Amino acid sequence: MVAMQLRVIYGDTDQMGVVYYANYLRFFEASRNEFIRAKGLRYRDFEERYGLMLPVVEASVQYRQPARYDDLLTIEATLSEARRASARFDYRVLREGELLATGHTVHACVDPGGKVRRMPPELLARLGAGEPAGAA
Repeated sequence: MVAMQLRVIYGDTDQMGVVYYANYLRFFEASRNEFIRAKGLRYRDFEERYGLMLPVVEASVQYRQPARYDDLLTIEATLSEARRASARFDYRVLREGELLATGHTVHACVDPGGKVRRMPPELLARLGAGEPAGAA
């Protein structure tokens, strides 16, 4: 698990002063990038070194409590599953230890043409995933 902090800016909120629901996906992306960075890579390195991309093919958010303008949030990202050609990240959004939201994203591993590809074993090991759990 890798955690990062993010302060909610006014532009992240709706007219009611609550974080707009879709912005949680942006928060997830930021924490996923920090997860990859903590493993010694940047997402750009992933594309350049391996010639692969990880587009989101599934996303889910469960909202428990609202986050508001100027809240200091902690967003946790965990690589919960890595398969031959996909990966799942789980997320938790907290404010001072209070759980505000949970969610996940699933990513396909594809080449620049969009064809599904296997994740390189070196990459899986670097991300801490060990061996793939099964097909796609």
